[in-house]
Amino acid sequence: MAAAARSALLNHLRVHVQAVPRNPSYTLSFNAIRRRFLSEEVRGSFLDKSEVTDRVISVVKNFQKVDPSKVSPNAHFQNDLGLDSLDAVEIVMALEEEFGFEIPDNEADKINSISLAVDFIASHPQAK
Repeated sequence: MAAAARSALLNHLRVHVQAVPRNPSYTLSFNAIRRRFLSEEVRGSFLDKSEVTDRVISVVKNFQKVDPSKVSPNAHFQNDLGLDSLDAVEIVMALEEEFGFEIPDNEADKINSISLAVDFIASHPQAK
């Protein structure tokens, strides 16, 4: 008797669903998804790290308070190049100009060496 009651209840509660006809304009292909989510506009284009390194080193070497012979990919602004915090801010500003985007203040405060500048810029999609 319980089975009959269960069957009657399920028949009463069932919702009839009709299939919606397929509209070709709504069909997403793998290529459409790939273009949408993996396109250059969406994910940005990242610069090559070696190119970024060369450009950052060039900017730092051209800074008037820096001895170009002391500049290396691992140089620390204060410890190796003798720059103070204001000089570091000026270098970050020069890097913003070189790469065409603004570095947020909270990130700029962390950039105290050439390697950190390269890592940040190479991982930023707006760097040009």
